[in-house]
Amino acid sequence: MTTFAELPAGFADKMLSAQSTFRSVMDAMARPGSVQRVAVQAGTPFGVMRGSAAIALTLFDHDTPIWLDPAMSATTDVARWLKFHTSAPVIEDSSVASFALIGDPANLPALERFAFGSNEYPDRSATLILQVDSLTQGPAFELKGPGIDGTALLQAMIKPRDLFERLVINETLFPRGIDVVLVHDDAIVAIPRTTRLVASGV
Repeated sequence: MTTFAELPAGFADKMLSAQSTFRSVMDAMARPGSVQRVAVQAGTPFGVMRGSAAIALTLFDHDTPIWLDPAMSATTDVARWLKFHTSAPVIEDSSVASFALIGDPANLPALERFAFGSNEYPDRSATLILQVDSLTQGPAFELKGPGIDGTALLQAMIKPRDLFERLVINETLFPRGIDVVLVHDDAIVAIPRTTRLVASGV
């Protein structure tokens, strides 16, 4: 088992790196489907991509319960790294998690297992961080919604293959719903609950 002294480092410059990552995440949320880059460097435990690690170091804290999928919880290193650097509690009940870190999105649980928030507090929903195979190659997804001028074209290798079909549930839940951030290496794409799939192809 890795000791705390052996855990990968966090941000070298915590404040500047967090500010830079936060801007990247906000740009991604403001322009759904667009590929944004996380330009900062941080240590990453095995199985965690650079973008996921930077988002965790920026957005996770003692008030944000985290759920890890089986790929992320295969060893204790990811949970220990998160607790050490962010103080975020790692929990077993996905229904009360603020964030879910998904290393094996092909086996993403049903969205009903996560928090949708409430009409009074829609911000108390879960944000899913899915590590995917590519955000620049693969099938094309045409998206529409707030923040998109007309439509946006995302070319990506995403699992589960029916992710956007599953996210249709957001239409009936709004203002409640699930937000998703796709990550590949240092690239991120946000799919907020207001984003809809227009068409998809190979």
